[in-house]
Amino acid sequence: QAQLAESGGGLVQAGESLRLACVASGFRFSDFAVNWFRQGSGLGRELVAAISGSGRDTMYVDAVKGRFTISRDNAKNTAYLQMNNLKPEDTGTYYCKAEMTWPQPTDYWGQGTQVTVSS
Repeated sequence: QAQLAESGGGLVQAGESLRLACVASGFRFSDFAVNWFRQGSGLGRELVAAISGSGRDTMYVDAVKGRFTISRDNAKNTAYLQMNNLKPEDTGTYYCKAEMTWPQPTDYWGQGTQVTVSS
């Protein structure tokens, strides 16, 4: 059974750092791109960063560029989101999603981890 499990969230002050982890099981992790999403209170889920299956290609939304770093270790079936210089607007539930578009579109979601940044 395919599963994703996030961890590493918590309560921090503005300017501090957190490192989120997303551990995969039950599927061939390296075949899947990984996306990190976040959802603030009363808001929709927004894409924050993404990384290709090999780890070679990454993307970030403008709001986190220069502060967040996405990475993965396929030998450990784990993806990471290093978040530095956190801001109160980064507060939300962070989800990882593993997705494959070929040969058959498939995606898996984790249960989320809460990040709260106080000012």
